[in-house]
Amino acid sequence: MAPRSQRLDPILQIKQRQQDEVAQQVAAREAAHAQQQERLDALQRYAAEYTQAPTQGAMINPALLANRVAFQSKLQQAVQQQAQVVDRTRQATEVERARLMLASRETHVLQKLAASYRADETRLANVRTQKELDDIAGRRKGVALGSEG
Repeated sequence: MAPRSQRLDPILQIKQRQQDEVAQQVAAREAAHAQQQERLDALQRYAAEYTQAPTQGAMINPALLANRVAFQSKLQQAVQQQAQVVDRTRQATEVERARLMLASRETHVLQKLAASYRADETRLANVRTQKELDDIAGRRKGVALGSEG
């Protein structure tokens, strides 16, 4: 029968693989969040540039002004929607980070348990070896005493 520490190895490998998968998911979520944040920043810059008053002295007829106001309104809606997307991706990233922390803790606990088992196995092996050496030394002493008499 395999020692306890070796019986934990397959479980530990599975947990490590799961932790690696969650880490990849975290990286993907972070990249998606960064991309959405860049889109929001670009939209905000564009909206800020567009809302600046037209050059002074330029005449804007009422129809163009109405179109401009309507476009600004749609642009603000787009900014708000993108801000919501950014918030959702941030939340999803935080959820994945929490999953990664849990997976990391589970792996760490199993690693500590396996190390403890290995230490116990080493200690028991050392005790057995010492006992065997003591038995051999005792027999040799008995043989030496028997041959003297």
